[in-house]
Amino acid sequence: MRAALTWRDRAEQCIYDLAFKPDGTQLIVAAGNRLLVYDTSDGTLIQPLKGHKDTVYCVAYAKDGKRFASGSADKSVIIWTSKLEGILKYTWTNDGQYLALGMFNGIVSIRNKNGDEKVKIERPGGSSSPVWSICWNPSSRWQNFWSRVDEEEEESVRSYLEEIPVLESRPGSRQDSQPEKKDHEEQEAPFNLDERNDILAVADWGQKLSFYHLSGKQIGKDRELSFDPCCVSYFTKGEYLLLGGSDRQVSLFTKDGVRLGTLGEQNSWVWTCKVKPDSNYVAVGCQDGTISFYQLIFSTVHGLYKDRYAYRDSMTDVIVQHLITEQKVRIKGRELVKKIAIYKNRLAIQMPEKILIYELYSDDSADMHYRVKKKIVKKFECNLLVVCSDHIILCQEKRLQCLSFSGVKEREWLMESLIRYIKVIGGPPGREGLLVGLKNGQILKIFVDNPFPIVLLKQSTAVRCLDMSASRKKLAVVDENDTCLVYDIHTKELLFQEPNANSVAWNTQCEDMLCFSGGGYLNIKASNFPVHQQKLQGFVVGYNGSKIFCLHAFSMSAVEVPQSAPMYQYLERKMFKEAYQIACLGVTDADWRELAMEALEGLEFETAKKAFTRVRDLRYLELISSIEERKKHGESNNDLFLADVYAYQGKFHEAAKLYKRSGHENLALEMYTDLRMFDHAKFSMFRGYSLEQGCAAGDNPSELAQDFLGSEDPKDTKMLIKKQADWAKNINEPKAAVEMYLSAGEYMKAIEISGDNGWVDMLIEIARKLDKAEREPLDKCAFYFKQLDNPGYAAETYMKVGDLKALVQLHVETHHWEEALALSEKHPEFKDDVYVPYAQWLAENDRFEEAQKAFHKAGRQTEAVKVLEQLTHNAVVESRFNDAAYYYWMLSMQCLDIAQENEHQKTEMLQKFHHFQHLAEVYHAYHFIHRYTEEPFSFNSPETLFNISRFLLHSLTKETPLGISKVYPCDIVQNLEIIIKTLLALAKQSKALGAYKLARHAYEKLQGLHIPARFQKSFELGSLTIRSKPFHDSEELLPLCYRCSTNNPLLNNLGNVCINCRQPFIFSASSYEVLHLVEFYVEDGITDEEAVALIDLEAPRQGGSEFVPVVVNRAVLQSMSRRDVLVKRWPKPLRWQYYRSLLPDASITMCPSCFQKTMSSSYSSIIVVRSVDGEEMSQTSEGNQSFISTTVSSVAGKTLRRSTKVS
Repeated sequence: MRAALTWRDRAEQCIYDLAFKPDGTQLIVAAGNRLLVYDTSDGTLIQPLKGHKDTVYCVAYAKDGKRFASGSADKSVIIWTSKLEGILKYTWTNDGQYLALGMFNGIVSIRNKNGDEKVKIERPGGSSSPVWSICWNPSSRWQNFWSRVDEEEEESVRSYLEEIPVLESRPGSRQDSQPEKKDHEEQEAPFNLDERNDILAVADWGQKLSFYHLSGKQIGKDRELSFDPCCVSYFTKGEYLLLGGSDRQVSLFTKDGVRLGTLGEQNSWVWTCKVKPDSNYVAVGCQDGTISFYQLIFSTVHGLYKDRYAYRDSMTDVIVQHLITEQKVRIKGRELVKKIAIYKNRLAIQMPEKILIYELYSDDSADMHYRVKKKIVKKFECNLLVVCSDHIILCQEKRLQCLSFSGVKEREWLMESLIRYIKVIGGPPGREGLLVGLKNGQILKIFVDNPFPIVLLKQSTAVRCLDMSASRKKLAVVDENDTCLVYDIHTKELLFQEPNANSVAWNTQCEDMLCFSGGGYLNIKASNFPVHQQKLQGFVVGYNGSKIFCLHAFSMSAVEVPQSAPMYQYLERKMFKEAYQIACLGVTDADWRELAMEALEGLEFETAKKAFTRVRDLRYLELISSIEERKKHGESNNDLFLADVYAYQGKFHEAAKLYKRSGHENLALEMYTDLRMFDHAKFSMFRGYSLEQGCAAGDNPSELAQDFLGSEDPKDTKMLIKKQADWAKNINEPKAAVEMYLSAGEYMKAIEISGDNGWVDMLIEIARKLDKAEREPLDKCAFYFKQLDNPGYAAETYMKVGDLKALVQLHVETHHWEEALALSEKHPEFKDDVYVPYAQWLAENDRFEEAQKAFHKAGRQTEAVKVLEQLTHNAVVESRFNDAAYYYWMLSMQCLDIAQENEHQKTEMLQKFHHFQHLAEVYHAYHFIHRYTEEPFSFNSPETLFNISRFLLHSLTKETPLGISKVYPCDIVQNLEIIIKTLLALAKQSKALGAYKLARHAYEKLQGLHIPARFQKSFELGSLTIRSKPFHDSEELLPLCYRCSTNNPLLNNLGNVCINCRQPFIFSASSYEVLHLVEFYVEDGITDEEAVALIDLEAPRQGGSEFVPVVVNRAVLQSMSRRDVLVKRWPKPLRWQYYRSLLPDASITMCPSCFQKTMSSSYSSIIVVRSVDGEEMSQTSEGNQSFISTTVSSVAGKTLRRSTKVS
């Protein structure tokens, strides 16, 4: 910092105060009892003003610049546009709401605009320290920031303040490594928004400078002064403070009170000093009447090493900026920063009485954490400061001194002339090299560990700027004539020179590139090529890759400069490798592609590969890879390589010429056909003849093509037609493509196009033209026929090729079951292929009985049984017990068929047969009980219901089927309801018919069960009334055994057999009364056919605990009458069963299918079928209809959706 005197004037009286007009054009001076108005530009006195009778002590301008006021010892204040009373010297806060008064007794009083005292500050010195000068910090930057009026601006400046971390410099202590966001060691109290950031500076004659908030709270400690202050004044933005007084000079302080230096020495006391608004000009008024006008010049203190730039801020702080990442760190100090030097991980800061050396925490290139490494407490005077790894270099005019970090001078060099430029050019730690330029034009290289400098070269003009290339082979010099000169260091030869240069920098990543600035332009020069210019303000200080570091005014910026121009300069000379090096510094994608193409055409495949990799062009990378592979296998024809390159670039005619020249006309043909350039392809087939020649001779290209096609190889012709058909297909002309494919014999492609477009007629034509030996095309035609819903043509095609299996599959897929079944009859090998899907289709369409039969025919007994089991289960769960009886009967017959076919399963299947027969009878009987209890009307007589109940009760002595359980309260609810219904029916009918003992037994059983609410009343009434009845059964109801003529009790623990002879009872299927039939067996050796003539039987009366069957011989059989015998003609492997009627006059009829028996008089009336709507209708007994099966509904399957789908 230095002060330059701009103008000076002298008045006869003491200058007590000054005031600038807000726009800075005028200066108002209080001189004696007059006001002097000066023009600030040249110091011309515009006009003296007289209005006061005594000395004028103060003047002040209004902020709007329309009026100013002056206060005099005559106890008057003159406002030159209006009046305002004033007694003491005062000043207003920034917003005009408060004023501060400095008293002679050392008290500072802060009052509002009405004069009311708000804050009273009592200074420690009291009356011995009168307050002669006070000033509010204008802080326009901070005031705008903290103002409540504009909150958005507040946020923006707050973020601006916080973006730079602060690293505080503390003398006498080791600096921590972490950048800290904290304030000065003497911590200032945080700003309070309620105080509007008003800071008051107070200077008293106790030689102290203090700062206060509007609230009266002191900021920091008192600053000691060595003089009596008479005036204090802030810069416009409040960043600096001026103090003048008894020391006859004006001192510059920071806003925190750190003394920075002196502006100018005067001959008498300084009574006033003011700063011109928004400028660095200062006006000073002295006791002897001298008025001085100075310009403050703040020099730029900074240092640069590669991408790190350090510079001074606020005179006491240092900001280190990473030019690439834009990161910043602030190192906060409390003394004036005089010099800054930076090198690698070292940073040196010179202050008035010491030098601080910082180092980075780590070697990370992005690390911005500095800590104090060494501190040299000593005052140094130097023009330039340089730091190395272990040393600092001080430059003072002709002298260079090398000091260690402990402050010890290790080496000194004395130059012949003034040192104009010095720079560290790197080297091992402790052995770095320095590049030094002198005013006499000499350029030297000095090593810090070597006392002898090395003269690199000597020129006639003074050195202004220096830089050495990365390989240290070239030296760039800017002299005092603004000329940039480049030398070869080894030969001392001047390589070239360029005018209009003020600074120069070599590219650290490219040996042959440098840039220099001057005349408002940036100049980039590569090798010996012409200079490329673009506009740029400032000085070039560094060049790294594609970034140029430029210092403009007080700011450093990194400018991204595309290296396109020098790259193209290298390309023009086919210097592909050098062009690639330039491109790596930073060019656009278009430039990379141009480099790749030029290198590829120049057959510089390595460079081309790198360039195409940068633009990620896989197509050209594959080309280069294929060419390199061919070269490895010994191919060396560059014409062929270049032809491939031209073909990839779209230069097809050039490629064709090179193909022909290299003897590969076939490649030209393939290229043209792939490009659908068929005219060129046809001419390329004629060797020695070109399209251009034919057309030039007046020949028609199409005619020539036809001639050549007729004379060339048919294979080539076919290939060409095929290619043309492919092209027609790709351009969406399928019909033309089909015709061409057919003419070329490509039937499959023609069929595919026709099928994809749905052209059935075309497919029919192709299929009928093809020979049956063309199996694959015909199969493709059939496939498309099926896809296009034309199964008839598909069947015709399959018949043509004789593919019966495919034909069967077609009928199955289209559900043409009649045709499929007919084919399976003619060709039994397709039986499984037809019946299995047919059965599945029937099951999916709710035709379960037919599905079961189909599975049976297909030999899928497991699936057939599974369907029946599922149907039976669902019927029981849904309380369709008559249907369940029928399904169990079918299951028994299915098991009988399996036993007949499979000898290994015979025993198991016969057991299941008898089991399912028994279940069919039980469910058939329970059907009537269920209807009786659930429906309001009964179709059966009491005797029938009585017999059915007894039959069920005795049938369930051994096992209880699903849905009919005899277990008591622990059973499920459904089974409880079923047994309850059976017992209720038995109790009610027994009571009605006189079987009171049996009824009492039924009611007792019901006592242990939970009776449903709907039966509760009937049950309770029956239980009570039965007690009034006698404890015996009517003898008329007792069943008679027709074998032994024994009357059996109504409640038989043995079940439905005689208690005497154990002969099983035969029940009527309608009334369930005991029929007069006795089963007998024939002797071994008598076949069933022999035993059809049954004759007389006398059943002897006998007793015992075991059943003895009736066995007859041939003689007995011959004596029997046919009309008295019923025969159950079971299929094999079962034997027939024989029954003798003991009452021949009472006719009994037996169903020929299910072999159920009943009295002939009631047979025709009990055969019923269930219609679709659930109604019942009569049916005669004609035909072979099963007695049980007649009760099954054709719609029953529709309620069986829960049945498992048979796969």
